[in-house]
Order: sequence, then structure tokens, then C-alpha cells
Amino acid sequence: MSGIVSLLPAATEIVLALDLDERLVAVTDECDVGAGGPRRIVTRAVATAGLSPAEIDEQVARAAAVGSGPAIAPGALAGLDPELVLAQDLCAVCAVPSGDVEAALARLGCDAEVVTLDPRSVGDIVAGIAEVAAHAGVSDRGDALVADMRCRLADVAVATASRPRPRMAVVEWVDPLYLGGHWIPDMVELAGGTSVAGYAGERSRPSTWDALRAARPDAVVVAPCGFGLEDASAQARAVAEQLPDVPVWAIDADGLVVRPGPRVVDGVEALASILHPEVVAAHPSVRRVA
Repeated sequence: MSGIVSLLPAATEIVLALDLDERLVAVTDECDVGAGGPRRIVTRAVATAGLSPAEIDEQVARAAAVGSGPAIAPGALAGLDPELVLAQDLCAVCAVPSGDVEAALARLGCDAEVVTLDPRSVGDIVAGIAEVAAHAGVSDRGDALVADMRCRLADVAVATASRPRPRMAVVEWVDPLYLGGHWIPDMVELAGGTSVAGYAGERSRPSTWDALRAARPDAVVVAPCGFGLEDASAQARAVAEQLPDVPVWAIDADGLVVRPGPRVVDGVEALASILHPEVVAAHPSVRRVA
């Protein structure tokens, strides 16, 4: 069986969801790997452990300015000879751009196919899963996974169809303030809400607390990129101070929101549990902070 290299955590989750553990030969240092044995770590990330959100933002900006963002470690792909490499061009902060991947493969004389995943909506994420499955030769598994995801999204739509659509804003970073972009507003809409203050289909970008207040959200969800529920809860308290009259929730962003993989459906269900608690069961990966 041919090897697969995943250069972003979301792609790794897709590979594992397609039951391709044994073919996964290399990942990033931020990937959650399955039970298929040790994999080679082939990328370096910007060091941010122990830093505050403001310090992380500064560190990432400094790294980008000098070209030391996520990169393939020298020689990391040597000897692997994979058939399929999963990459992205969506965010130079999060993972190695596909152009860098192709250059690295060319230097090795490797003719692996590079599949670039750059979703802008939940629909794009679903399509990307089917694309990975097709390139890996397991289209039937992709069809089954996609069908299950669509069925669950349809269940949410049915449960919330006749209900009001509360206004929800998603904070993707707290210092400086970034509001959710790309597929995050789409998740809110699929969860039975009205997305406000975000950037549907676009990159998230700096905003202001005044702009967030002016959007008049009925609820704010704090989903800081790269953080789980506990850290999101801590950061949500700063948001609650800025919007004392608005319910503020935290969510496991790293697991359910910011990675464009199969678990975005879990994220939609989690957001729906906030927006429509009367008809959608409480979700363990969300927590009301204020």
C-alpha cells in the first residue's frame, strides 16, 4: 500500500476517519495520530508554548516577517517516497504552504501527488474529504463518511427549522481581537443561528470590541485557534468583561471548530446546543462562562 504524508492536522483527521492509519507515514508535530504505529514528524512549528494570546500573535508575526513559519524540516521527507501528500494554502501560520511541499519533493526527485485542501465553507470541507478518499483509492469509505456527516447536519436543520435564529458571533482570537472567518460563519448558520460580525468564506482579520458590540450578538462563542475547552474558557473571561450583558460561551476550538475535518459536524452540533438548548442536547465540549 502507498504511503500518505499529512502536513496539517485536519488532513490527518480525515485520513484516520477513512481508516487509513496504516498508510499514514508522516505528520506534523501538531497532529493527533491514531493507532497505526509511530510516524515521522516532518515539520517544525512556531514555538508558542506558555505564551499569552498577545505574545503568540507577536511571535507568529515575527516569524512570518523573517520567513520562519511552519516548514518541512531539512531531509524530513527523504526515504519516504510517499504516493500522496496532503497540504494547504489556507493559512501560512498553521501549516506548510503547498508550494513549499512541491519544491521539497522536487529536490528529492519524488513524484508524489500533492492534494491541496483550502476549504472556505462546511460544504468545501465535506467535498475535500471526498477528494482525499478518491485520491487514496477509497472512494467508498469517503462516500460513507460524507453521507454520515450530511445526515447529521440534516438532523440539526430539522430540529431547528421552526425556531428563531439567534445572532451569534464567534471570536477566533482574543488579543488582538479576531472574529471567525472561512467556514466558521457557515457553521453558525447550519447550527440554526444568524452569524454576525464574522467573515464568511474569507480570512479572519483584526476587529474591535466596538464593532463586536455593534453587531448586537445574542451570544458570543470563544473559539481560539489551536486551543481546547479549558484554555478557551480562560480566554472567554476577557471577552465577558468586554460584553458584560451578552452570554459568553467557550468551545473546544482545536477539536471542533478550527480544523476543517470531519469533526466540524460535531462543532455544528455543539453550536446548535448553545443556540437551541430546548431541542438540541447539551454538548460536553462547550461551557458557558458568563
